[in-house]
Amino acid sequence: MKKIQEPPFKQNAIALGFTLGVHAIAIVGLLFLGLSKPPEQPKKLTTVLVKPEDLPQINDEQASAENQANEVQSQIVDQTLPENIPVVPPKPTTQQPNLEQQKAEQEKLAEQKSNADEAARAKKIEEQRKLAEAQAQKQRDESEAKQKADAKAKSDADAKRRADQKAEADAKARQKAEQDAKLKQQQKAAENAKLQAQQDAKRKADAEAKRKADADAKRKADADAKRKADAEAKRKADADAKAKANADAKRKAEAEAKRKADADAKRKADADAKAKANADAKRKADADAKAKADAEAKRKADAEAKRKADAETKAKADAEEKAAAAKKAEQDAAQKKAEAKRIASTAKQDFEKKIYRTWNIPMSSSGQKATARVTLNDSGAVMSVIVNSSDPDMKASIEAAVRAAAPYPMPQDPDARREARSFTSSFTAK
Repeated sequence: MKKIQEPPFKQNAIALGFTLGVHAIAIVGLLFLGLSKPPEQPKKLTTVLVKPEDLPQINDEQASAENQANEVQSQIVDQTLPENIPVVPPKPTTQQPNLEQQKAEQEKLAEQKSNADEAARAKKIEEQRKLAEAQAQKQRDESEAKQKADAKAKSDADAKRRADQKAEADAKARQKAEQDAKLKQQQKAAENAKLQAQQDAKRKADAEAKRKADADAKRKADADAKRKADAEAKRKADADAKAKANADAKRKAEAEAKRKADADAKRKADADAKAKANADAKRKADADAKAKADAEAKRKADAEAKRKADAETKAKADAEEKAAAAKKAEQDAAQKKAEAKRIASTAKQDFEKKIYRTWNIPMSSSGQKATARVTLNDSGAVMSVIVNSSDPDMKASIEAAVRAAAPYPMPQDPDARREARSFTSSFTAK
């Protein structure tokens, strides 16, 4: 049973009440002793010698009553005091023949008186003893009543303490229930946050895939535009070259016509000059043709070299781009696989926690250990459970807990869901 410590202010209140009770009892005792009637001083007793004939005649009953009265009223007398010493009668003489008899009677009376005094003193002592006993009994009764009152006060205090303990225990129970409810709400919020994070991750992955597709489409479009631009530039260069060739041909034809006209005119003027002019023209035409052929060959060689260089550069760029894309695809696949394994591992831990919460541990299986191989489908339902344990009760309880905890929340990612469909858990009965 859990021991509940009383608050300090309750302990101080109990100690203060006990101290006040002790002081109150002491004060009452002092007041009782101070207000009690003090014992009376003993009265003086005077002995008087009388003659027998002078004594009144009384019967036995009256004598007994008077003796009892005297015994009640008599006090303890100190015989050492001078005034309490009895008077000794004078010695008899020869002149008094009856004095002996009187003396004997007086001694007898004195003895009776002494016996009566002794009886009275004994009775007084007995009465004082009884009074003392009565006072002691009264004090004992008061002490017993005080003890009963203290016991009742202590019982009341114990009852109050138990009530306070029960109230405190109830408050703690309510607080624990509130904490449990708050913990469940936090767990539910965590699960919702986890689901939201998974949904955000899926949306992010979809957006990344769309961005990659858009980038690929843009890259292809840019490549097509560049290819078209290069083809257009080549076509334009070819057209310029053809126009230039046509212009050169036209210019040469016009020059040749002019040359022929000049040659005809000059031939008419001078045959030698014509022959020389023809020779010069032929040499010049050959040189021009050779220069034109050389220039055309050089232009074609340069164009071919440029085409080959552009083709090599484009092929190299395409190869590098394909290698980078393959490397990035490989990294993305590895990252996706690692993320799927992480999500699946988290899901498996959640599965094990759910099974442990559902598991009803057999009382006779304390210290026993077991392993369970569980296979699920895509919806989280149990397809198979294989429990390895030498204890049949523990084996049955684990299999029942696994099936009772179904269905299990499967991850949204297909790879993670495929990874989480099969897991192995260890169990120890405590």
